[in-house]
Amino acid sequence: MISENRIYQAYYTKSTPIVNYMVDLLDLKGNETVFEPCAGDGVFIDPIVNKHNSINIEAYELNENSIKNLVVKYSDFKNVSIKQTDTLTDVELEFLCSMGGKYDAVIANPPYGAWRNTEDRKQLKKRFNGFYAKESYSLFLYRSIEALKDGGRLVFIIPDTYLNLHMHKDIRKYILSKTKLKEIALFPSSYFPGVNFGYANLSIIALEKCSNSKTCINNDFRIIKGYKTVDELGSNNTDNLQIINLKQKEVISNNDYAFISNPNPQITSCIKESLQTIGDICSCVTGFYSGNDKDYLKVLNKEIRNSKRYDEVSLDKVTFHCNETLLNGIKGEKPFVPIVKGGNTKYFKPDNWFMNWSYDLVSFFKKDKKARYQNSSFYFKKGIAVPMVSSSSITGALIDNRLFDQSIVGIFPKKIEYLEYLLAFFNSPTCNTLIRTINPSTNNSSNYIKKIPFKTPEELEFYEIKHNILQIISQVKETGGFDVELENKNNRIIMGLYGF
Repeated sequence: MISENRIYQAYYTKSTPIVNYMVDLLDLKGNETVFEPCAGDGVFIDPIVNKHNSINIEAYELNENSIKNLVVKYSDFKNVSIKQTDTLTDVELEFLCSMGGKYDAVIANPPYGAWRNTEDRKQLKKRFNGFYAKESYSLFLYRSIEALKDGGRLVFIIPDTYLNLHMHKDIRKYILSKTKLKEIALFPSSYFPGVNFGYANLSIIALEKCSNSKTCINNDFRIIKGYKTVDELGSNNTDNLQIINLKQKEVISNNDYAFISNPNPQITSCIKESLQTIGDICSCVTGFYSGNDKDYLKVLNKEIRNSKRYDEVSLDKVTFHCNETLLNGIKGEKPFVPIVKGGNTKYFKPDNWFMNWSYDLVSFFKKDKKARYQNSSFYFKKGIAVPMVSSSSITGALIDNRLFDQSIVGIFPKKIEYLEYLLAFFNSPTCNTLIRTINPSTNNSSNYIKKIPFKTPEELEFYEIKHNILQIISQVKETGGFDVELENKNNRIIMGLYGF
């Protein structure tokens, strides 16, 4: 049974500064027809009808309990109509959209990641031109823009993932070519009472529907960030905020139409104008998953973090010196192999985790639907492990002829001599700045890592970094720590190489 919260994913907007800012962005005159595609408890309806008693509001809501409350709440308001329906599949709304839209304004806090079964998602993908159907807010955004008249305004509060994530490139292209963006405000999800997304911050997006594509492309808009408190939203005092002015044609020319919003023009130019990227010089791939780590994965000892669920390995059952001849498994009495897992550790991770890699089990992994025997041509090679999710800064550690799991991206230089230089780079502030500009979320998936610009160092710089890294690795293996000044030297060289 799917819980009601997971189905609706409704986070009601209980912040007065957020509501007031969003309503102000609509710039209503009082004679419009306003659409609320997911009315919830009416938090946006209230300030609008209180200020404009002749305005017309049409509100949709799917949740039966919310509908009952809305009907009672607005029973005396002849200018407010309530309809229980699914905005994404409502036939009448779909017809209005096909006829060019009806509404002068749309305002909403749509559901984020509302649950749909596989068949529903398949149908939604067809209905919404192939847009990413697992994330409901982007479909609400598309449908609501379609529902606007030409010149109609929309204001939404949604996660900021639509600005950069690879799966949202279609909705970005649609917004940039079919609307005139006004502004996008970016702020922590903690400003939103009762919500704190680990994977993203929040954004308020304001735009105007526009049928003239040339006008859209040449439109200027601004991204605002750096808010210290929620009360700064909509404030006239912008001295402490970061305001980035952009043209839509600049964004639409970016790779995957991504919104690159770093106030440092050197950084944005580096990303946009780079002749080479990490994807050009490295293979970036996701690693192995057994489908049942509880049974097949073992730990060195119980002092290892997150080891509670796992049995300890017997070291006389481990094959430590691995190579590509083990791709099909081990037939001898030492079937376990070291595996590099996630976790933000720099330069080198000790052998703490071990996977049962017996010949029979590997044959099973290749066929099992739960297992992921993927990108196997990179197993047991030399490369760099970058965690798929990082807390504050991106980090890299040597894979060093070991197996690696699906919680990390394995980065394998096409020229092995670049290994040490790249290990220094993936632990540098410069790399962190670039990846966070390409994708501000904590997601370091291969699609984003491939887009990081690559600068070839001069020979002397290259060998100095390599020398420093070899010392760092040796120190980490011996003591668990390293001389920070060696890292600082590398970081300074890399920063200078990128011109930051």
